[in-house]
Amino acid sequence: MPKKIMIIDDDPTVVRYLQAVFSDNGYATCSATSTSEALELVRQEKPDLITLDLQLPDEWGPRFYRKLRKEKELKEIPIIVISGIDGDHAVKDAIAFIAKPFDPEKLIGIVKNTIG
Repeated sequence: MPKKIMIIDDDPTVVRYLQAVFSDNGYATCSATSTSEALELVRQEKPDLITLDLQLPDEWGPRFYRKLRKEKELKEIPIIVISGIDGDHAVKDAIAFIAKPFDPEKLIGIVKNTIG
């Protein structure tokens, strides 16, 4: 069974692009466009890794991140921040901060090093 990556981003173009990059490399994906949708989906899907945009329509990404880290069964999921704004300071223990636009090979390298 392939490892699952959850994409949290409100831009449908970015979501489709990340889905293609991940599926081309053998990963399953699920996605959410808001933090309220994302929290419920993370609980259901239990992804192996999450990519998180910082600017979301209903909540600031770092606030969502802190909520996620408070839940015992979800707090160990590795998170890669992918954002068009400089906010690497906002999610201190994310495994990586990748600025948009990004190099898909660099992203896949980080993913493979993290979840195989």
